[in-house]
Amino acid sequence: METLSHAITTSSSPKLTLPRNDNVSRRLLRYRHGFSSLNLRTLRSQRRSRVLSKVECSQSSKNNIDFGDPDWKSKFQQDFGKRFNIPHITDIFPDARSFPSTFCLRMRTPVTEDFAEGYPSDEEWHGYINNNDRVLLKVIHYSSPTSAGAECIDPNCSWVEQWVHRAGPREKIYFKPEEVKAAIVTCGGLCPGLNDVIRQIVITLEIYGVKNIVGIPFGYRGFCDKDLSEMPLSRKVVQNIHLSGGSLLGVSRGGPPVSEIVTRMEERGINMLFVLGGNGTHAGANAIHNECRKRKLKVAVVGVPKTIDNDILLMDKTFGFDTAVEEAQRAINSAYIEAHSAYHGIGVVKLMGRSSGFIAMQSSLASGQVDICLIPEVPFHLHGPHGVLRHLKYLIETKGSAVVCVAEGAGQNLVEKTNATDASGNTVLGDFGVHIQQETKKYFKEIGIPADVKYIDPTYMIRACRANASDGILCTVLGQNAVHGAFAGYSGITVGICNTHYVYFPIPEVISHPREVDSNSRMWHRCLTSTGQPDFV
Repeated sequence: METLSHAITTSSSPKLTLPRNDNVSRRLLRYRHGFSSLNLRTLRSQRRSRVLSKVECSQSSKNNIDFGDPDWKSKFQQDFGKRFNIPHITDIFPDARSFPSTFCLRMRTPVTEDFAEGYPSDEEWHGYINNNDRVLLKVIHYSSPTSAGAECIDPNCSWVEQWVHRAGPREKIYFKPEEVKAAIVTCGGLCPGLNDVIRQIVITLEIYGVKNIVGIPFGYRGFCDKDLSEMPLSRKVVQNIHLSGGSLLGVSRGGPPVSEIVTRMEERGINMLFVLGGNGTHAGANAIHNECRKRKLKVAVVGVPKTIDNDILLMDKTFGFDTAVEEAQRAINSAYIEAHSAYHGIGVVKLMGRSSGFIAMQSSLASGQVDICLIPEVPFHLHGPHGVLRHLKYLIETKGSAVVCVAEGAGQNLVEKTNATDASGNTVLGDFGVHIQQETKKYFKEIGIPADVKYIDPTYMIRACRANASDGILCTVLGQNAVHGAFAGYSGITVGICNTHYVYFPIPEVISHPREVDSNSRMWHRCLTSTGQPDFV
């Protein structure tokens, strides 16, 4: 699969577009099985060996590890440390001057023009993060590659510590607040919590002493579109924006060439850029960071992962996901009531998830009302003795009704390809939700059993709503840590939550490909236990 880190083309004026991606082909390559040529025995054999194939992970092949070398662990850790070392202003400006931080919660004295000593205080404030603080990336020591969800580096599943940078305020900063012009941009589609992150970035910037804060309207295009103007931001402007969904700044996909964006940033004096978006948006942020380095501009570019699909690598979750799962309960409950109240009722709910079925899986697990959950990562047949439709017939005969939850990217091998892409370069998916609805009606009509099929697609209702309490907290902390990272002099990074702690990742490490549901994971097994569904192959 073409990685998202190459989403920015190598031409002199690359476009901010996602790569064209055939989800079906990617899944077939990733899981090494398809539909047409494999029988059940073959598939089950490959599932048993799937965990073993994880040993041949991209990390191992990428680093060419020689497991016969007695020092391979230390060499692996050294290579890991280099890959996860986060870029800093001093990489380009070795003589860059640092200043005592203007962020201190002990004293609330306003920042003056002469802020060299930071906030006045009678004693040291012990609220700063040491630059050498690290968070453990993996916390489970798998004893066998056949353990559920095992992620192994070598065939023996050896334990190797992998550490990433802890997020938070530093004692030294590399930007004078009065010289900062900070910009915020939201790209891609809507997601619950966008306004929460915008609000907290602005508030935290003001606490540092920044007075010049602007919002870039409608994604990356807002940098170059003459009809779009910067939106001045302050605490007064953003005070209540988190009480509603959407984005104060608006969103859009795609954008102008990277060189033009950086030129406009130079002209406007922007030296801090906060980018809220998913994999493609982060690929754009990384390209902007690299272009700024190429031009030797003292600019901090910091990303905040935004996707309700929860498909960003290495992170516990992304903001908007919890809200999406909670809102999806309404649609699933409606489908259940419709199905349960009808004679031979079947409710079909389609949820978001282009390449990752996290929303469908977690929503099904949370509701307890779903009988069948279909996601992009797990292959299935609709027809045949072990197909979805045959199981639906069994459910109608035994329960009298059924609820089916499908991710939008599921079953793409069963629907006609659109051969179209959106502005970000994403393949426009076929509507599998409508397809399974129609196939279900057709199947039951052919076998002479009446069935009342109801179809619900709550996609835009889910992503346009206000963030719930859990996501609100996550957004708040992500926004704060994004500002802390920028003032600490880091650039080309994104902030996330890893093993319940907040960390900084170098952008290239989280955008190589979408995070996906592991069909051997405990969470997927829990979902199967909850639904009671069999293998549909």
